[in-house]
Amino acid sequence: MNPLVLLILAAISIGTLGFAFVPSLLNGNRADKRRKALQGNIQVNRREAHAERARADRRKQVQAALKGQTEALNERKKRVPLPAQLYQAGMKIKPAGFIRNSVILGVAIFLLALLLQVPLLFALVFGVASGYLFPKIYVGQRRKSFQNKFLDELPNAVEAIVRGVKSGLPLNDSMRVVAKESKEPLKSEFQRVLDQQAVGKTMAEAIVTLYERVPVPEVNFFIVVITVQQQAGGNLSEALTNLSRVLRNRKKMKAKVKAMSSEAKASAGIIGSLPFVVAILVSLTSPTYLAPLVTSTIGMLWLGVAAAMLSMGVFVMYRMVQFEF
Repeated sequence: MNPLVLLILAAISIGTLGFAFVPSLLNGNRADKRRKALQGNIQVNRREAHAERARADRRKQVQAALKGQTEALNERKKRVPLPAQLYQAGMKIKPAGFIRNSVILGVAIFLLALLLQVPLLFALVFGVASGYLFPKIYVGQRRKSFQNKFLDELPNAVEAIVRGVKSGLPLNDSMRVVAKESKEPLKSEFQRVLDQQAVGKTMAEAIVTLYERVPVPEVNFFIVVITVQQQAGGNLSEALTNLSRVLRNRKKMKAKVKAMSSEAKASAGIIGSLPFVVAILVSLTSPTYLAPLVTSTIGMLWLGVAAAMLSMGVFVMYRMVQFEF
């Protein structure tokens, strides 16, 4: 046979074998790659599923801790006896002394009303109402003033704690810096938390004393963040940074609401004081014109009805300009 023909036949045979085996080898490599990629995807999916389960478990744990802490703090807020009110107002007087002073004030108002020839029944009502309402209003104003001073410094204290934690200080040392460098009353309250820790309480137990002194939502947020971090872990600096931002936004919102409601408060003050101003002016120009209101029984009756209606109107106007956050 011609050698050229043999060479051509050999080339065709080799080419046929190449076409037969090379695709199978290529397909085998592709199959291996697909198998490895599939195994990798399965492992990635497993890791993602495991991470998702861990996040879900952590979320449930944080929600449970948050719910329990919030319920406990709200339960404390519902019960505010007189010693707690005096404590939250920053007053050092004992409850017995406060009650004694209230009784003395009521008796003084009662005697003053008798000296002004007010009928005995009305003098007694004025004395009891003054002895109960005036001290209660005073304590409420002291509590509100104390809370406002505390909230003014709280965002700065939280930011100081964030800087301390980011620089590597433990939470206790960061709070100790706040207790040394902050203004009153926040300085004393954080020192009280550190004193509670010094006698053996944990941070989650000691931090609750802040809410006993200042039962406001901002302090509740701070306590919940610290408590949840102590129980469930997490990035404390990031959580406190977000809390600081929230506190400053709430402070701005309160200032904005106060500015927007100032006109309504001024109107309420003018309307509430208008009857007294008119009565004084009329008494100055015509001294006997309003005399029947205090000299006759029917006049005193209608004077009491007018006082009750005026008190109701002032209360309604007061509640209309109060906003809860």
